[in-house]
Amino acid sequence: MRTRTTTATAAAALTTAVALLLTACGGGSDSDDSGKDEITGADTGASASASPSPSASEKGVDRPEIKLPADVKNVFEGSKTGDPVKDAVLADNQRMIDSVDEAITVDAEEHPALKFYSKDNALVAAASYVQSFYEGGTTWTGTTRYYDREVTLDGENTATVTYCGDETESYSKDRKTKKVKKTPGDADDYVSYNARMEKNADGVWQTVNVVSERGAEKCQP
Repeated sequence: MRTRTTTATAAAALTTAVALLLTACGGGSDSDDSGKDEITGADTGASASASPSPSASEKGVDRPEIKLPADVKNVFEGSKTGDPVKDAVLADNQRMIDSVDEAITVDAEEHPALKFYSKDNALVAAASYVQSFYEGGTTWTGTTRYYDREVTLDGENTATVTYCGDETESYSKDRKTKKVKKTPGDADDYVSYNARMEKNADGVWQTVNVVSERGAEKCQP
């Protein structure tokens, strides 16, 4: 299991998150090999496998590319509803999730997708969450499944997405030694999410707030 938090409103968390967003994700290490962890797929696109994300050139929007390492995979179920607006919301919700995980698992100078798909409280929370992995010297590996994804539209420019996450096959990984800590799955591996999204002037559905419940009964098999 990898711990995923989705709220950060304290002033200290805000300061850390803003500092992170203005520099490279995961900065702040004083060691000589800072920023040089050999994370699979961090150096070249050849060794990385793109998450099954929607097309980056959808509707002519200049979207940042998102690539996850070969040992990291997010699986999204129910991406097509038959409603083009709801499908667009789900596609950008998927990209938001991938952007956060890219920032965690790929050590790079910049992670433009993080700010592209999240803003306001969601951006602060995402940056704080990413920073916690670097400060703890960890990353993650494996597969996370997202399912029971539902969209509720509220006018033309706002929507809510509810969904579940299954982390039973995603594991904590030491950033330096690459040692994976495999633990048996339990109730806390199932998480429910409620994401508030807003469409910006470019037609991108950005996440503005996310609330989660770990161990949610409705998400357990």
